[in-house]
Amino acid sequence: MITGYITHPHCMLHHMGPEHPESPLRLEAIRARLSLAGLLQQTMQSEAREASEEELARVHPVRHLRALDKCVPEEGIVTLDSDTMMNPDSLNAARVAAGAVIRGVDQVFRHQADNVFCAVRPPGHHAEATDAMGFCFYNNVAVGAAHAREKYGARRIAILDFDVHQCNGTIDIFKDDPDVLVCTSFQYPFYPWRYLRSEWQNVVNTPLEAGTDSAMFRRAIEDDWLPALHRFKPELVLLSSGFDAHREDDMAELCLEDEDYHWITHMAMEIAALYSDNRLVSVLEGGYHLDSLGRCVEAHLKALLGLPFGDAPAPEA
Repeated sequence: MITGYITHPHCMLHHMGPEHPESPLRLEAIRARLSLAGLLQQTMQSEAREASEEELARVHPVRHLRALDKCVPEEGIVTLDSDTMMNPDSLNAARVAAGAVIRGVDQVFRHQADNVFCAVRPPGHHAEATDAMGFCFYNNVAVGAAHAREKYGARRIAILDFDVHQCNGTIDIFKDDPDVLVCTSFQYPFYPWRYLRSEWQNVVNTPLEAGTDSAMFRRAIEDDWLPALHRFKPELVLLSSGFDAHREDDMAELCLEDEDYHWITHMAMEIAALYSDNRLVSVLEGGYHLDSLGRCVEAHLKALLGLPFGDAPAPEA
């Protein structure tokens, strides 16, 4: 498998204060772990580009984009809500985060890569059409889906979201859209407190109780997601990959293990192989315990590369 790895230095410039869990240290932890494991060198690395206003406006109204632009401070940090802040570089980072998914979609449709992981921040899956919230400004995965439809005529796009929080923003943008299937697993009841009950035929909600372990998680995904995916037969698989449901992450109370992220990635790849000519693009969402975040992304990337979970790290030269 050829796996693309897309990031950008600007993603490190966005910060929301020294105590905020969504920090540049997240990307540092991922890069350090992947380098140590010898995995980064096995990917096709490239740099994201900024998403244009036209590309962002496919999912966010222009008036909302302009309103966000006006919020950017000349210095310091401004608060949008209780947990979402902006510094002068925040929207630059957000534009390259969304642009990374666009580039990933280009790579899989042009057969430059079989699958892609976008190591970017800020995350995106809480960003609704007209509301930035939950650490998110633009909905990165939605921007990528809209690009796939506009540029490649893609229909039947599956968005699989396995974060500890539900992807309210993605649902807000695509609810009742028959060409997009949204599958989302999350701790229930929990933030964001909206869209938690499935009222739309194209949304598969998988609520998980606090304390859910590996076996319970896998059974729920198999029962809820697989029948819907096989009926839908997606032409493109997009992953909103959150790693905060790990037992070591104190953002919530789910109890997943490293290997669960290899398992769910492999499951998504099997769907992509069956129906999507392997086309799969993954984008980073949550994950705030730095050590487990690095390990879980390692497991995720091993699956994308076609490596078993227990494969030993490459020896150092």
